[in-house]
Amino acid sequence: MAPSAQSQSAQPQPIFDNVTIGPKFAPDPLTLRGISGGPVSVREIAGRAETATGPCVGFVDRQPDHTVVLTAFFNYLSLEVESPEDTTILIKGPGGSWCNDEFDGKNPGIAGQWLKGTYAIWVGSYDKDKYHPYIIRISEVDLLNPGPFRR
Repeated sequence: MAPSAQSQSAQPQPIFDNVTIGPKFAPDPLTLRGISGGPVSVREIAGRAETATGPCVGFVDRQPDHTVVLTAFFNYLSLEVESPEDTTILIKGPGGSWCNDEFDGKNPGIAGQWLKGTYAIWVGSYDKDKYHPYIIRISEVDLLNPGPFRR
């Protein structure tokens, strides 16, 4: 017997989920939850101090917090972190590594075209071994350029 909707809503949201998505995924935005931070420098994991999307700053665990598999090319996809504390992000995938620390205020994010493939995602804290809860929102909706078919 399947659990009722009431018992499902009582279950806590999982953290450190991995997802596979394709174009027109639902729900949009898709949310992932986790805890930022760790003992390893983002610069060490990224192998560089800066990327085209921002500086590689903060501290993370050696293993990624999430893996996102894209089943197709996305002409536009945004991945934004929301946290009560100042966080950073590192994404490694097809075509390279991208870092960011201030996409929307103090929250990091990466947006634009994404190649098909597997992306490892780390969410960092500015101070070593400091940990903060976060939510990642992944969306195909480009709020700056909504186009004729977007709402």
